[in-house]
Order: sequence, then structure tokens, then C-alpha cells
Amino acid sequence: MHNRWRILAVLFTVRLTMAFQFQTVAAVAPLLKTQFGVGIAEIGFLIGLYFTPGVVLALPGGAIGKWLGDKRTTILALVLMLAGSLAMAFGENWGWQIAGRLVGGAGGVLLNVQLSKMVTDWFAGKEIATAMAIFVNSWPAGIALSLLTLPSIGTSYGVQVVDLFVVALAAIGIVLILFYRSPPNEIATAASSARLDPRTIMAVLVAGVIWGLYNVGFATIVSFGPTLLVERGWSIAQAGSAISIGLGLSVFSIPLGGFIADRSKRPQAVLVLGALALAVLLLCFAHTGAVILSVIAMGLVGGQPAGPMMSLPARVLLPATRTVGMGLFYTLYYGTMMIGPIIGGAAAKWTGSAVAAFDFGAIVVLVCPVLLLVFNAIAATRLKAVEVAA
Repeated sequence: MHNRWRILAVLFTVRLTMAFQFQTVAAVAPLLKTQFGVGIAEIGFLIGLYFTPGVVLALPGGAIGKWLGDKRTTILALVLMLAGSLAMAFGENWGWQIAGRLVGGAGGVLLNVQLSKMVTDWFAGKEIATAMAIFVNSWPAGIALSLLTLPSIGTSYGVQVVDLFVVALAAIGIVLILFYRSPPNEIATAASSARLDPRTIMAVLVAGVIWGLYNVGFATIVSFGPTLLVERGWSIAQAGSAISIGLGLSVFSIPLGGFIADRSKRPQAVLVLGALALAVLLLCFAHTGAVILSVIAMGLVGGQPAGPMMSLPARVLLPATRTVGMGLFYTLYYGTMMIGPIIGGAAAKWTGSAVAAFDFGAIVVLVCPVLLLVFNAIAATRLKAVEVAA
């Protein structure tokens, strides 16, 4: 298999497994609450727990891939995901759910880091922007598909079958990766000893928090949206189908945002306007009856800031420091994504309604434009320092 678009299709399909595994908790949250006797705060904790291993594994993930190789690292990641879902499927208490979530999350982190590297290997200098946009879309596409399927599976056959469904997806992913081949012209490069200066580190850390907070806000839709609609009398299947509309539309809005940012040459305007719009729409969804209209609007605009946000580290990172810099970026992203749903779930428990989780999501999204000002200030002082040194 040496056609790069076929390779991209395989990697896209494999990464769908990560989205399905992440959503196994939120999609059937009411069933989990009944089966294990837990509340919405515990559900929020379990959702956020999936990203906890990323805080530890994001930095060394690239080194693990270099040591084991692309194929073996990806298979290891999928085996961890499979094992995590098996633990959740057959675990008889909440402790097993926590353990399975951590193991599956560790596999998801390795998978995310490694597949991103593999896409870059195949498309560096050849439609890389298009390829990465398609690849990133595997997350919202997988979430949307999971919302269409997992609630129905859960209500018809039980929570255990939901986890076993993910086990099957991971097994299929392992089979697909067996056919993966590295690009024929791949050239091994020695690791650079270049170091990051303090200003660059701070800028990358701020960029990671921006990306993390925005994803916390956007993930509120899929993490607590079904629960909020069930509170209003919707069935689990109806709630999942409604939320999936927005996720499906975001598959188109992510590349659209990148296209608009590139053509207008004003990526930060796309970032700020998109963040403001998403915050307003989160509040509309939670506090009005315009559920479907809010979901559609969130899908159309919610994905547009993704490209501009992901491009922030490139403004301050040199080619020799990108590996370490992106490791820092993803460490902050995963840390923020771990804590965000926990706080959202705690807010919902304290108030007695998932509405509070949406209020919290709107607040953290509004912080993103403020942090962008901080990032720009740090980037400007770094540039001045470079000019003086030159």
C-alpha cells in the first residue's frame, strides 16, 4: 500500500476508534448512572479521565514511536485501547471503569501522537494542509457516528455491548495497520539538540491552554448535551441523534475555517469570532428551547477556529524545536481536557442540572481570545529578543 490517499483513509479510519472510545461514557451516561449508582460529577470525572495519560505521555510519545517504529507503536496503542474497553465491559464496579478508562486513554494518546506523525511522513510537502484537515476531522466524525450508534446499542443491549463494540473497532484497526507501509522516500533524521528559550516555552504553553480550553467548551456539547436533553424528557437515542447533527456539520466547518483563514490572511480574526460565537451558542442551547437550531449553528461555526488555533505554535517554533514544542503543546492540551469535564460535572452536580456545565463551557471559551492577547504579547517580545540577538 503506497498510495498516500489510501494510507490517509486507513489512518483516518483507525483514529475513529479513539473518538468512539472517548464517547462511550457520555453517550450512555444515564445508563452508567443507573448501573453503577453514580452521579453526574462521577460521570464528568470518568469523561475527563480519558485525557489524563496525555499529561504524562504526550512528551515521550514521539520517543516511544521512534524506539518501536510506526507500526508497532500504533498496534501497541490499539492493544491498550482494546484492553481498556475490555476492563470496562467486564468490570463489575466503578473502580474497573476508572482503570479501563485510564488504560484506554493511554492507548488513545499514543495513537494520536503516532498517527499524526505518520500522516506528516506521507504528506510533507504534498497537500499537507488538506491531509491534516481530513485527518483531524476523524475526531468529530467519529463522535458524530458514535452518537448515532452507541446510545441505541446501549439501550438495546446494555452498556457492556457498547464497550465490546469499541473492542471490535480496535481489533479492526490492528488488522488495518498491518497493511501500513512507511513512505518509500522516508529519510531518517537525527534528533536535534536545539533548546527552547523561555519566551518560546511560555508562548507554546499558552497556545496549548487556548486549544485545550476551546476543546473543553466544544466537548461540552457531546459530554453533557445528551444528559441535558434527557433532563428535558428526551430519550437517550433522540438526544444522541440531535447532538450528532452538530458534530456532523463540524466535519465541514473545520476545513472551511482553515480555508477562510488562509484566503483572508486573518486567522486570528477567525479564531476570535468563532470563539465568541460558540460561547453564545452554548448559552443558547442550555437556556432556550432552540435545541436543533443551536446545534446546527454550533456545528457550522464551532470547528472554524481549529486551524488557526493549531497554527499558533508554528509562529514561535523553529523546525529544530517543533518535536519538543509540540510535546509541550499537547501536554497542556491534555491537562486542560482532563480537568475541564471534571469541573463541568462538579458544577452540574452542585446546581442539580447539566445547564451549569454549559455555562462553564461558555466561560472557558471566552477566555480563549483573552489568552490570545497574552500569546501575541509573548510572541512579540520573543521576536524583539531574536532581532536584538541577531
